[in-house]
Amino acid sequence: MDLKDLDLNLLLIFNQLLLQRRVSAVAEKLGLSQPAVSNALNRLRRLLNDELFLRTSRGMEPTPYAMQLAEPIAYALNTIENTLNQRATFDAASSKRRFTIGMNDIGEIYFLPRLMDKLAGIAPGVTINTVRNTSTNLREAMEAGQVDLAAGLLPELKAGFFQRRLFKQRYVCMFRAGHALDKGEIALEEFSRAEHVVVGASEIGHAKLDETISAKGIRRNFKLTVPHFVAVGHILSRTDMVATVPERYAEECLAPFGLKSAPLPVTLPEIAISLFWHARYHKEPGIQWLRNVMFDTFAD
Repeated sequence: MDLKDLDLNLLLIFNQLLLQRRVSAVAEKLGLSQPAVSNALNRLRRLLNDELFLRTSRGMEPTPYAMQLAEPIAYALNTIENTLNQRATFDAASSKRRFTIGMNDIGEIYFLPRLMDKLAGIAPGVTINTVRNTSTNLREAMEAGQVDLAAGLLPELKAGFFQRRLFKQRYVCMFRAGHALDKGEIALEEFSRAEHVVVGASEIGHAKLDETISAKGIRRNFKLTVPHFVAVGHILSRTDMVATVPERYAEECLAPFGLKSAPLPVTLPEIAISLFWHARYHKEPGIQWLRNVMFDTFAD
């Protein structure tokens, strides 16, 4: 017979009859009526062309064919039940899994040193791969499971995604130590007149900064435009240019490059840096674990 012709509920009733040997007991166990159990047994008899159970003074006795079926059917039902109830686990200490996180260069500078240091202690076999939020179709990659998490300012990830805010930060003005603006407070006129290096990657959320400043009627002297943040520290350390950058990125650059920072002379909204994951993988144990590591390490 073809399995598609078989209602698996019939096998459940068959298995219970082997255990209970009484129609009334099976009906009570499965929450069915006695006629429903009897009808199911009759259907199974017709499908298998065997009486399967015979009424005796000791109850419903299985036929030899029923006894032949008993062990493999019980095993199959137990396997199905265990599989459906099984919850996959993730053992970080022994895992060799490779996770992919979408982030821009600021994210790599801020997140990765702390994250890799944390993983060295709790999950030494886990490896991390990063991809640029701007160099991949992030939405499709996350939906397909090619990117596990994304961190940053990503307003395009909405429907179909979960997110949790890690922290909020403001923008600051950054420049080399000893710069003419290295005096605590910066006047708006000084800020406008200074030579600015700006990041021109329009795909990232931080690019909205330039629109916000322009909307306030503030004009800056753009001297250099670069496509990413990673070179900004090097550039500022050897020139008199300034840059408007996220505060936590500035904190990572000050000591290595001999830089200073100061509050902007213009009020800008704070930016929220969040962790994103696709709804399809909300309960995937490995991604749940990595999310929690990120929350514990970086969330305010």
